[in-house]
Amino acid sequence: MANRKTTSPPRLPWAERSQQKPQVLLLGSGGRDNVLAAAESLRPLIEQHVEVVLTDFHFREDLSLALADFAIVLGGDGSILRAVLQMRDGQIPILGVNLGKLGFLAGIGPDELGRVLPEVAAGDVRIVEHLMFRCSVWRDGQVVAETLGLNETAIFAGPPFSMLNADLYVDAELATTYACDGLIVSTPVGSTAHSLSAGGPILRKTLAAFVICPICPHTLTVRPVVDTADRVYEVVVPQPNEGTTVVVDGRPLWKLAGNDRVRVERAEPTFKLLECRGQNYYRTLRDKLGWAGNLYRK
Repeated sequence: MANRKTTSPPRLPWAERSQQKPQVLLLGSGGRDNVLAAAESLRPLIEQHVEVVLTDFHFREDLSLALADFAIVLGGDGSILRAVLQMRDGQIPILGVNLGKLGFLAGIGPDELGRVLPEVAAGDVRIVEHLMFRCSVWRDGQVVAETLGLNETAIFAGPPFSMLNADLYVDAELATTYACDGLIVSTPVGSTAHSLSAGGPILRKTLAAFVICPICPHTLTVRPVVDTADRVYEVVVPQPNEGTTVVVDGRPLWKLAGNDRVRVERAEPTFKLLECRGQNYYRTLRDKLGWAGNLYRK
């Protein structure tokens, strides 16, 4: 078997501009004291290697037209999700510095930034693109709510918390009806979030696929389904509860009525994550999910 060829990642555009630092957005959740403290202590280091052109620790800025090479997000995965929402269709690469708990997306610790940032500024990193989706709610042929998402669209039963019947359509064809407490349509990035807790599979983050995962299905033979992202997925709940709600990436989007159609489809923008040397998919799973391997290994 031939040896697998390894190559260095191509230099990124900002590395080709001589005598000019990359222009960067500095973002994070200012509602957390540790984020503001970290931003203050790390800023001198950051400004050694990049030019900070915009700072937003309150998620107020419209970043869709921001002129920057990449963004540094201080916090956890929730802060990255908020930044992605702010960027809308104008996604730029993100370097996540983990100040939270798990940090699947925010893979760099603050103590690693001194090593990593010079590599990023020199363009010695990869931009890895990930699937995003657009969730829209249709009523009587009109869009009444719409948003871009990265992790998942979830339909929750809500008060009075009785079971739902949810009809799933794939490319306008009825696939099945779930009797369940809710339904999740997840991207590969979101497959390690709520979908995983509900019994869904882990998908490699760069796959172009969706996971359809029922929450507590009434029939035990019902299992999560993985299908291509090139199809259009629609969910109809003919008799929703009073509080049945569509939630996208943890944020309520719309309270459903009986004739609403929830549509999830591949979005044109992609989520762009900067991947540094030493990072890889299975190492992240080992570290973040506590995959210890052989319990009896000494």
